[in-house]
Amino acid sequence: MDEPDLVALREFVPSATAPLTLSATHLADNPDHADRRIILGTLLPQAAAAVVRDDGEILLAMQTLVSGLDPAADLAGALLAALDAKPGSVVDGPPASAPAAVERLSGGLAALPRLPDLLDPAPLEITVHPGFAWWVPSSDGVEPSAEVTASLDRANATVVPTARLGSVPAAYWCSPGDRVHLRWALPLGSAGPDVSDVSEEAVLDALARVSAADKLTVGDGSRFVGSFRADGLVVPVWDLEPDADADSCEKPAAQLWSVLREALADPRALTSQERRVRAGVVGRTLTLR
Repeated sequence: MDEPDLVALREFVPSATAPLTLSATHLADNPDHADRRIILGTLLPQAAAAVVRDDGEILLAMQTLVSGLDPAADLAGALLAALDAKPGSVVDGPPASAPAAVERLSGGLAALPRLPDLLDPAPLEITVHPGFAWWVPSSDGVEPSAEVTASLDRANATVVPTARLGSVPAAYWCSPGDRVHLRWALPLGSAGPDVSDVSEEAVLDALARVSAADKLTVGDGSRFVGSFRADGLVVPVWDLEPDADADSCEKPAAQLWSVLREALADPRALTSQERRVRAGVVGRTLTLR
């Protein structure tokens, strides 16, 4: 599955959706689920884990109030509960991988199904939204109530303008307040065919190599300001020019991704200059607000 994008949807993308398809193995064991429509979303009303609409469509949330030990297991648990729930239900129980629940399992955390176990491995088709209108079904012809409209208005007021880049995986332009940023959840184990497996330390080494070569940029006037960790991934952040939009980042980001992949595949030890730059890269740790 698209782990970097899933991390982005869980950690810093305000409103986005992606349709999900159950795996052939799951459908073979559960043929009654064959016609179920499932939408993965960032956040649901009341921060619910999942919602089953009146027509049976399932909305599954990446962002919830309470998390367990394994987000992928929590998502699988919420999805399975929604598949068994009646139309019009809300899944808001404790996460599947809550410590108390895991302690009762003979196999521990490893005994729990995870989201990739339930889904077809096709790439996600992510749509970033300017608000949460997708909470409300658009095909029933019924106007939302005043309460629902007020809830939508409150949620929409919190949305930071965001756009997903198409040229590279899991990179998101955003404009919080009067600033413009690019946040990029860098893949670790999927950097490309020439990089079999990389660690967080290798990603930091690659960032240092590229920075030392003055190539750590995503467009004219951009400035690398640091990174934060999200679910085990490194997420570099750049400040952009005030008038920079997502389109202006596409070509520079694609060029940087090519350079980063080359740096990740470089077996040489860092030079003394690159080690000094790396210290600065590591030292610029950000807190996501």
